Amino acid sequence: MQTHNRAASDVILARMMALHPKIIDLTLDRVWRLLHALGDPQDRLPPVIHIAGTNGKGSTQAMIRAGLEAAGRRAHAYTSPHLARFHERIRVAGKLISEPDLTAVLDECYAANGGESITYFEITTCAALLAFARTPADYTLLEVGLGGRLDATNVIARPELTIITPVSIDHEQFLGDTLAKIAFEKAGILKRGVPCVVGPQPEEALEVIEAQAARLGAPLIAHGQHWHTYEERGRLVYQDERGLLDLPLPNLPGAHQIQNAGAALAALRHLGLKEPACEAAVTRAEWPARMQRLKSGPLTEAAPLAELWLDGGHNAAAGQALGAHLASLPNRPTHLICGMLNTKDVTGYLRPLAAQAQSLTAVSIPGEANTLPAEETAAAARAVGMLAETAGSVLGAVQHVARSDPRARILICGSLYLAGGVLRENG
Repeated sequence: MQTHNRAASDVILARMMALHPKIIDLTLDRVWRLLHALGDPQDRLPPVIHIAGTNGKGSTQAMIRAGLEAAGRRAHAYTSPHLARFHERIRVAGKLISEPDLTAVLDECYAANGGESITYFEITTCAALLAFARTPADYTLLEVGLGGRLDATNVIARPELTIITPVSIDHEQFLGDTLAKIAFEKAGILKRGVPCVVGPQPEEALEVIEAQAARLGAPLIAHGQHWHTYEERGRLVYQDERGLLDLPLPNLPGAHQIQNAGAALAALRHLGLKEPACEAAVTRAEWPARMQRLKSGPLTEAAPLAELWLDGGHNAAAGQALGAHLASLPNRPTHLICGMLNTKDVTGYLRPLAAQAQSLTAVSIPGEANTLPAEETAAAARAVGMLAETAGSVLGAVQHVARSDPRARILICGSLYLAGGVLRENG
């Protein structure tokens, strides 16, 4: 029965892929049409916290959810892309959506859409909003898919709070080729009179966000102005006008998680939550494929003496954060296994990693039409000064590294799609 059920949602999702020729086509017209046909579920959600940004959206959302749940609040959560299974995108009142519930809302959306053109992300976002509207909860955490202004999640008339995590260059073909243009798209989630927590931003991006906030009378709760966060003596120190918090470091690894934690803490404090919830936010958050240690499965068996890590970051800012994190780890030979999409700045991603890695083995991402061929990833790695070769699979690459350097640190990186495949295959 379980096998049949799992196939049911997969079959409908595959059908939804065929409703629009393009994967990404930014406009809100089709979403409004379908939501209206479904009875406007977006107007019946528990208070919404809407999160945009280039990097850190998912980690920030995971920390906010951990804090809310520790305080006894129930939260819906929507995120993308999924890693191993589509169900990961939709968390209803704290639990991943069940297969029967997912199949039911997908079926309903497919029928209500009446065969009209709509993208996969748009119709599945409508399904998530429908599921959320039907189940009581205290909050709804909505993560933007791409950009903000024309993203399918940008249909909430008056969220409780918006958040913009750090903005950097990514998805230029859809959002624009300058920080200012990209920040304008992200700032599209700002709503009149609704406060916005703003993470650390380049000056060029912050100016755009501040201008848009001023136009809408949206109060900003901005990093460096209204809140500060930093590491001191192995602790996380957070300060705002309400006072100072002295907390453990985030359980999600990497120095960049301190800033993500800051945005999450600013949001929780704005919602009136106290210190225990704030501590849970930084110590209990779970977010796979963000410097995740792999401790079991076929890949670890292939390299039993090695330290195996997985990270799904995929743009230049993520490469910088990853390079800084690797530099902070205990000294150990580090070898990268990397697969990327052909839409990404592969050189910008790899350059900060070059000084931290002994070698790179490039792979093509299995089953992904937009994969960068392994040979091109390897060529980009050589261009930034890395020793690079290719392998036919992640498992083959792990085995190769383990033969030449059994006690190595092996980091599989470059794409969330690659990370998802690894989590599925590694069980």
